[in-house]
Amino acid sequence: MNWIETVAYAQEGGGSGQGWLTIAMLGGMVALFYFLLIRPQQKQRKAHRELVGALSRGDEVVMASGMMGIITRVEDDYIIVRVAKNVELRFQKYAVNASLPKGTLDV
Repeated sequence: MNWIETVAYAQEGGGSGQGWLTIAMLGGMVALFYFLLIRPQQKQRKAHRELVGALSRGDEVVMASGMMGIITRVEDDYIIVRVAKNVELRFQKYAVNASLPKGTLDV
């Protein structure tokens, strides 16, 4: 079959039976992106929101910058973190990257 016959065959509708396969492949790609990219990111965002919401005085935290300290005061959108003796810094709550177990830091 040469290219002219192939084009004529496609125009006649001979190849239209593959349309469902294309739609199924597209649906599969959407599902793959959802389960590999979107869903894990939503779970991670939810876990971070819960972490930020549960911050309280005395928690030992790691900031996004890598700085570690103990929370001395919690305000609306900010926390005060003691990073050394007589050194307290003010951070946004969402800058908290992780919470450490109690007794990890000697500040």
